[in-house]
Amino acid sequence: MNTRFPFVEWFRNSSPYINAHRGRTFVILIEGEAMASGHGEQLIQDLALLHTLGVRLVVTYGIRPQVNQALSAEGIEPQRHAGRWVADHAIMRCVERVAAEQRLWLEARLSLGLPNTPLHGVELTAVSGNLVMAKPLGVRHGIDFDHSGEVRRVRAGAIEDLLERGALVVLPPLGFSSTGEVFDLDAAEVAQHAAVALKADKLILLGEADGLHDDSGQLQRQLTPADAEPLRLASVPGSELARHLGAACEAARHGVGRTHLLSWHDHDALLGELFTRDGVGTMITRHRYEQLRCAELGDIAGLLELLRPLEERGMLVERSRERLEHEIDDYLVIERDGMIVGCAALHVFPDAHMGELACVAVHKDYRGGARGELLLAEAERRARRHDVASLFALTTHTTHWFFERGFRASTIDALPPLRRDAYNHARKSKILIKSLD
Repeated sequence: MNTRFPFVEWFRNSSPYINAHRGRTFVILIEGEAMASGHGEQLIQDLALLHTLGVRLVVTYGIRPQVNQALSAEGIEPQRHAGRWVADHAIMRCVERVAAEQRLWLEARLSLGLPNTPLHGVELTAVSGNLVMAKPLGVRHGIDFDHSGEVRRVRAGAIEDLLERGALVVLPPLGFSSTGEVFDLDAAEVAQHAAVALKADKLILLGEADGLHDDSGQLQRQLTPADAEPLRLASVPGSELARHLGAACEAARHGVGRTHLLSWHDHDALLGELFTRDGVGTMITRHRYEQLRCAELGDIAGLLELLRPLEERGMLVERSRERLEHEIDDYLVIERDGMIVGCAALHVFPDAHMGELACVAVHKDYRGGARGELLLAEAERRARRHDVASLFALTTHTTHWFFERGFRASTIDALPPLRRDAYNHARKSKILIKSLD
């Protein structure tokens, strides 16, 4: 469907996500390089939009480039070990000053409401405080890290109270101890612990890279913590990749539903990841974003929507809701983030030791990704479990697809008697058979 305003169609398609994200808790890390390079303004506008849509936001931020610049201006060369600097008194003085400056900058931008600005009419309350408790790294490998610390606990109850009152919570990369000391913390670690403590729905890490890529350079849309762990171990200790992967894997293992690795370089990354089905970055989750599974009665509406365009074009025989309900146990589906994007049915004829592969369909936006092959492979596995010796398919449009996957042309006499009697001679479907021996 054509529209004069392309964003209108995008807005319509994003409505399920707007509804799904309302009332959810997102913890978002913005690395210091984003602020230093001038991308902070756009990100803050996007945060304000999320807030107006009812998302509960906790935002933490990195300050590494700003602190490095401040140290360089003072002629201080920090001692580094395993990706962390030794935060002595001089370095800690810079860290505290820069963290405060960045927090004030964030709060000032979140307060902007002039006419003709994206935040006009939006009233945000940004709150920070002693919400992260810390402890010193101590002496490691003979090096005293002084005021470099690690998260001890996040005051989840206090943060929840603030979120319930409609506040946006800002967490600097600083932690406080019961002895009244302040410690320099890794911002990714703060984000991870906050997400776990709050049982957040999402942890979003905005860094340099637009996600993770395989050896051929293809963006990897989804990984499990087990998939991502080797990449973390192979990365440079203390690098952004190591820190982000460590935070993502730990968060996923401790109950955070989804962690997203995005690039702040991409103007559309944050909203594109949250309000489109395929997203733009890499997601790390213990739950499958796309899965092949047995169909259930709750999938009927999705199946009808998937099959309707193919039925209208004459590629598939029309199937009523009642027929799908009756045959639902024969169906396999591919579900992608709640949407049925592929299906196939296996109807078994036990007396003939044959099975019919029927209703193979993949949504037009998800073809070319080997989903048809996945459905066929699973149907063949299921057929063998039922002692099926051969599969047959009837098709009017996709003969070559079946030929390329081991089927051969046959005649109506090769069909099981029940299927032979039900053959629709008016459609003149091609009859194809594949041996499973």
